[in-house]
Amino acid sequence: MPPNTGQRDPYEVLGVERNASPEDLRKVFQKLARKWHPDVNPGNKEEAEAQFKEIAQAYEILSDPEKRRAYDQFGFAGVGASAGSGPDFGGFDFSQGFGGFEDLFSAFFGGAGRGGGRRGGPQPGSDLQVVVGLTLQEVMEGTQKEIRYGREIGCDTCHGSGAKPGTSPESCRDCGGSGQVSFSRGGILRISQPCPRCQGRGVTITDPCGSCRGRGVITKDETLTVRIPPGVSTNTQIRIDGRGEAGQMGGPPGDLYVITRVQDHPLFQRRGDNLYVEVPLSYTEAALGAKIEVPAIKEADGVTRLTIPPGTQTGNQFRIRGYGVPHLNGRGAGDQYVVVVVQTPRNLSSREKQLLKELGEASGEKPREALLKTARKK
Repeated sequence: MPPNTGQRDPYEVLGVERNASPEDLRKVFQKLARKWHPDVNPGNKEEAEAQFKEIAQAYEILSDPEKRRAYDQFGFAGVGASAGSGPDFGGFDFSQGFGGFEDLFSAFFGGAGRGGGRRGGPQPGSDLQVVVGLTLQEVMEGTQKEIRYGREIGCDTCHGSGAKPGTSPESCRDCGGSGQVSFSRGGILRISQPCPRCQGRGVTITDPCGSCRGRGVITKDETLTVRIPPGVSTNTQIRIDGRGEAGQMGGPPGDLYVITRVQDHPLFQRRGDNLYVEVPLSYTEAALGAKIEVPAIKEADGVTRLTIPPGTQTGNQFRIRGYGVPHLNGRGAGDQYVVVVVQTPRNLSSREKQLLKELGEASGEKPREALLKTARKK
């Protein structure tokens, strides 16, 4: 354990274990810096400034592998007299603010803002999304869909450079080709942001290409046939590599994401990979049992046969194994559940009423007797 010098242990300040990873340290610092940023605590500014300074000091040591190794071995003495004090905020006017959290994290994470890294040079293209509607039948069997969409592709005239053929982009004189410009806030923190002259590209074009007007890309309508596997559901994403927007400065293209939307079916309700369908039964079929035909989307003709046992009640469910939706990217399928609804006879003739009355008397029907007997005991 490092010797006690009166300063708080950086691990204790950040509230992390001694084996915390750099990513863990970064996340904890972001959380604490947001909490104690003086701009967020206008009613308690002095304490917030003190807390923020201590957090920054701790992070400065632990985020640097060499300083962290020296501190772990020798304590603050190992990182030098000034290292333990972190960035000197003494001359910084917190009343002016940091210019937002983006500036704050630019200062601590290499001057690139949250995105990290250098803005100049090749940049990957953006991803695109296309929504495809599907019927339940198409989900059961799988299908192919032809989609049409617009995307940006590299300009053939300038080969993506944006410059007129025979000319080349020039390094931006404001940022020196880095895509970033830096400046100081309060004389202490050094803040970086995308170069306003080249918009972070690192180059400028004095003689733009006539086809793409210096953008390096043109918009093109695409037609693509996409295979939809069986078993997809609403919001399933199918990624097609390299069919998104073109990259900049020779960067790779983005990807295309096909998003599925499954239409409601007039008969079947889907729950996971299982299908549910309500089927009416006549009073006689429910009482005596029957062999009936029920909807089955899996069958070619749309129906299958089901045996209903005598005494079936409304709400009883019968499972047909493997008649549900195929498991996506796997073997087998869900099941189909037939939910029966017994239909009470209506508009009975006098003869039918008499027969039902005789049936009830002969069977000794007293469906509520047990229920009422229990209720009366209370």
